[in-house]
Amino acid sequence: MRRFLIAGNWKMNCGPKETSTLLQGIKDIIEDMPEAVDGLVCPPTISLTTASVELQDIEGLALGAQNVHSEDNGAFTGEVSTEMLKEVNCEYVILGHSERRQYFGETDKTVNAKVNKALIDGIKPVICVGESLEQRKANEHKLRVKKQVQAALIGVEDEDASNLVIAYEPIWAIGTGETATPDQAQKMHAMIREEVADLYSDDTANQIRILYGGSMKPHNAEELLEQPDVDGGLIGGASLKADSFTDIIHVADELSESN
Repeated sequence: MRRFLIAGNWKMNCGPKETSTLLQGIKDIIEDMPEAVDGLVCPPTISLTTASVELQDIEGLALGAQNVHSEDNGAFTGEVSTEMLKEVNCEYVILGHSERRQYFGETDKTVNAKVNKALIDGIKPVICVGESLEQRKANEHKLRVKKQVQAALIGVEDEDASNLVIAYEPIWAIGTGETATPDQAQKMHAMIREEVADLYSDDTANQIRILYGGSMKPHNAEELLEQPDVDGGLIGGASLKADSFTDIIHVADELSESN
C-alpha cells in the first residue's frame, strides 16, 4: 500500500527567519510525523539551510527544493545544482510546476532533462503535470497531461521510475480557491497511473505516488485523499500555516488508520 505524502510548496514565501518560525510551529504541533504518513517541505532556495537544521528534530519530515538545474555547475546565474541541494540534505525537488512553465519558459524538454539529472544524482523528482481551464473546456485535458507525463519520463529507466512522484495540478485550481471535485481528481490520477503502467509496468505504476496539487486545504483534504489513486497533496497556501499543514497531515493519518 502506498504511503501518503503531504508536501508543502512554499513558493516565494518564507526567508530564513520565517522558515525557522514556521517549522518551530509545526514542531510544536507534531513532534514527529505519523508513522503511516510522509511529510515534505519545499522552501525557497535561500531558506534550505535553515530548514535543514530545523528538520533534524522532526522525524519523517523531509526537505525538498523548488527547482534545480540539469548541469553539474557552470555559468548559470541564479541556478542551483543537485550536489548543492544534497549538501543541505534535500531528498526531493519539485520540477515542471505550472508557474515555472508559465513565467520562466520551462518546457517539457527542460523538465525531462532535470528529471533525469535528479534521479541520476539520488534526488526524488516531484514532477508536476496539469491542464489549463481552456484545455479542460476543450476536452483536451487528458491528452495534455498524458503528453506531459510521457515527455517528462523520456530516458527514465524502470528501476528509477519508482523513485519519482507525480503531482497532478489542475492549473485552473492553483491559487484560485477552486478545487477539482474528488471525482475529477480521481479520474485524472487513475489516467496518469494507467499511463505510467503503459510506459513501464503495473508494479511500477502501483509504487508511484501521485499527489493532488490544486488548492487542497483541511476542509477538503479528506474527500480528496480518500480517492484510491490520490496518494497525498502538493500543498500551496495551506502549507504556510503550521496548523493548516498539520491538519492535513492528521487527516491523512486518520485515513491511513481506517484503511
